Formats: sequence, C-alpha cells, structure tokens
Amino acid sequence: MASAVQRIAHRGGAQLAPENTLAAFRQALALPVDAIELDVQMSRDGHLIVFHDATVERLTDGRGNILDLDFAYLRSLNAAAHFPGGWPEPQRIPTLREVLDLVKGQRRVWIEIKPSQRGSVYGRFPGIAEAVVEELQRADMLAQAVVISFDWYLLPEVKRREPKLETGAILSEDIWDPQAGQALDTLLEQARELGCSWLDVDESLFLPQLPALVHSYGLKLGVWTVNSVERLRELAVSGVDALTSDRPTLFSALS
Repeated sequence: MASAVQRIAHRGGAQLAPENTLAAFRQALALPVDAIELDVQMSRDGHLIVFHDATVERLTDGRGNILDLDFAYLRSLNAAAHFPGGWPEPQRIPTLREVLDLVKGQRRVWIEIKPSQRGSVYGRFPGIAEAVVEELQRADMLAQAVVISFDWYLLPEVKRREPKLETGAILSEDIWDPQAGQALDTLLEQARELGCSWLDVDESLFLPQLPALVHSYGLKLGVWTVNSVERLRELAVSGVDALTSDRPTLFSALS
C-alpha cells in the first residue's frame, strides 16, 4: 500500500535546502519523490514568484511585503540568506515558469496559490488563478500539476479556466473544527461541490476513518507536513493518497 502513496517534497524539502528555491527543487529531483510542492504569489508588478511568506524578512536579506515589492527588487534578494547552517551560494526567488521548466517531464508539481496578507488582513492577488493556469498551459503540464489553496473559492476559478487541472482544498486547524457536529460530511460535500479532486489536511487533523470517508466522496486525501519516519510509515499504510514532507530523504523508508 505504501508504494501507491504520492511522495511530495514540501517547498522542495524545506529542512534540506533553502525553501522554494531552484537549489531545493534540483535536490528534490535526485530524491525518492513523486512531486514537488511550491507556493506562488505575485509581485506588485504582476510576476508570478515562488515564495511562501507575505513578507521577505524571514527568508531573505531584504525587507517589505510582497504586495509592495516589484519583481526587480525581489530578484535582487538572496533567498538562502537565513538558511540554518548557511548555503554555499546565493539563491534568487524563482518564477513559476523557471520551476516548471526545471521539473517538466520529471515529477509532478503541487502549486499552492497563496493569499496576499497585510497584518491580519488577507486578500487575493488580482488575476493569479488565470496567470497560474496560463503558465501550466504554456508549459504543457496540465496533467502533471495539482493546484491547491487555503482560498477554497479560488479553486472553481481554476477549474473554470482549465477543467483538466486537478485542484485541492487545504485544511488546517485554523479553518476547521473536527469536533463540530457533522463537520466531516459538511466539509467533504463542500470540497466536492467546489470541483476538487483532493483534500489536503494538516497532519494534526488526521483521523483513522478519514481515508475511507474521503474516498467515499470520490476525493483523494493528502496529509502535510510529516517529518518523521515513524509517522510516514503509519500514514502510508492508512489509505492516504499523498504525503508531504520537509525531509524528503525520509521517503526512502517507504520503499
């Protein structure tokens, strides 16, 4: 059963290399993974960039909110500036196109479309769903991609623009209370109505009955972010369809 589980390198393997960089994705391609996962946002002037945080301070040598920063400035930053233990050479923030060109024909790619964020206020980058779909169409990678988001209502827009694309709703403790009455059925019915193929849940929300229930709604189940061999093994035989890890070297334990 474990061999059927899709093995996904989270941000390319965020504990092994500077996250969401070409260095991380190149390293992941040499590991026992089936897919890489990445985060997509937009610069102020409309370029699709692969970056997780709303602000650049944690990961780079720059300052500011993605909403306020032009592509040229973002490309001048070193995305490996604060990697624990250091990194041999600077890493630029990549574009989505660069990553697609790198992984095409080699692995699947899970693309998380991020919301914009300023303080506690969340929003949506204008035209981001259309732009992501167009990049996948241009790269001829529709069958190789899954588009996921915490912004569930963006996912039908992705499907409307390209019905061939698989989409997935991400679920965390912030947006779902598993103790609420009929919570699971309500959740799964909503995901199905949004046209999703996947439900991608935080590891802390996993329940033993979840794989069978998700499958009964015609959906597939992914679990993130799993960073121990023991837990990967447990989940791999539980009936889940995908596992995401910051330490994709651990996937060798599932062979």
